[in-house]
Amino acid sequence: MVNSSLLLSITTFAYLMCTILYLSGVVFRFRPLLSAGSVFAVVSLTVQTAGIILRWIESYQMGYGHAPLSNLYESLVFGAWAIVFIYLPLERRFGHKALGVFPSLFAFLAMAYASFSKGVDTKIQPLLPALKSNWLIAHVITCFLGYAAFAVSVGISVAYLLQKAQKANPHPRGIFAILPSQRELDEFNYQMVLFGFLWLSLGIITGSVWANSAWGNYWSWDPKETWSLITWLIYAALLHARTMQGWKGSRVAWLSLIGFTCVLFTYFGVNFWLSGLHSYAR
Repeated sequence: MVNSSLLLSITTFAYLMCTILYLSGVVFRFRPLLSAGSVFAVVSLTVQTAGIILRWIESYQMGYGHAPLSNLYESLVFGAWAIVFIYLPLERRFGHKALGVFPSLFAFLAMAYASFSKGVDTKIQPLLPALKSNWLIAHVITCFLGYAAFAVSVGISVAYLLQKAQKANPHPRGIFAILPSQRELDEFNYQMVLFGFLWLSLGIITGSVWANSAWGNYWSWDPKETWSLITWLIYAALLHARTMQGWKGSRVAWLSLIGFTCVLFTYFGVNFWLSGLHSYAR
């Protein structure tokens, strides 16, 4: 019988195949492989969507009835889903399939960690009291859409820095011949950062409203709140520098990398190394 665990396990290996196809297409400059990676990404996302919906149904059948967004495993699964969900429209709009290497790799790593790490419990569990709120879905979805956009952005930033290392060669060779131009990458990066910033802002706002209803105040300087604010400020500085100071290219790419490092610490570091009101997310 098909269950959510089976579908999500299949998704893990499907994203690995996506990564291999995209990477092979870039390395060998063979566009049919890139197209195959794109098709595989769509299929993988569809299977994962079915797995998430089925896990939600299973939660109702067990008497819990909550969205699959309540613990580390479920958030990793949704994070992987969100990365590919955001990337595919970008690929379709601009037609550059070579960038799929990074989103598919990030999605695979998230799913692999969720599926195979001994420290991650994959069982469906009842909600902790602090999580029993209608704000759960809104807060988690908005935050993770922001995180996912930043993950796509950091992949674009790496691609930009690789292109930049070619010293503006007018006739790039090897893998650089199939990557978008520096100008295109810089524009894609800006759009992803702006998109992610808007969603992260909504995530912080919904989290504040939820905190007020759960704990009686909008902001308590909990470690995760503090690091979310630090992350928000870094991306705000990036957008300000680009809009008002005309920053482009490498400076924006490096700021994107710094910002995503803060995203990872906000998500993993706070949960495992710092105690606070959000420590239940383990």
